[in-house]
Amino acid sequence: MEIKNVKRISKITLITVVLCTVLINVAAGQSVFVGKAGAEGKVLRKYIEPMELKKLVDNPVDSIWIIDVRSEKAYLNGHIPTAKSFPSANIMSRLNEIPKDNYLIIYCTVGGMAKIVSKKLKKAGYKRYINWGGISRWEWEKETAVK
Repeated sequence: MEIKNVKRISKITLITVVLCTVLINVAAGQSVFVGKAGAEGKVLRKYIEPMELKKLVDNPVDSIWIIDVRSEKAYLNGHIPTAKSFPSANIMSRLNEIPKDNYLIIYCTVGGMAKIVSKKLKKAGYKRYINWGGISRWEWEKETAVK
């Protein structure tokens, strides 16, 4: 009976360690993505803090675009106010709509897709962008759209 308890405790310990490792990797992954900027996008770092982005949303600047790269459905269900929808699946076919001289604050669900889109934009010659991370960082009311 004692051996069964030891095996049970060992399994529980193993499961706990695995779960902790996964959670740590998820948390670390978020920080890797947030704040990555293009060559001329470093000036956007002041907007990395959610409160600073909120100030920008409340007082928009024409030369700074907030870009949501989640699916159109996710965008319609709730996005950061003033954000423009450019789903990652078709952003490359819509580059003619995104001026290269504008500053771009890119976000998605957790930051991973924004990182991928940032790399694609870099290859296309964009330099003024930053990965803001995931919409879960946005603490205020989201704007919704009905289509």
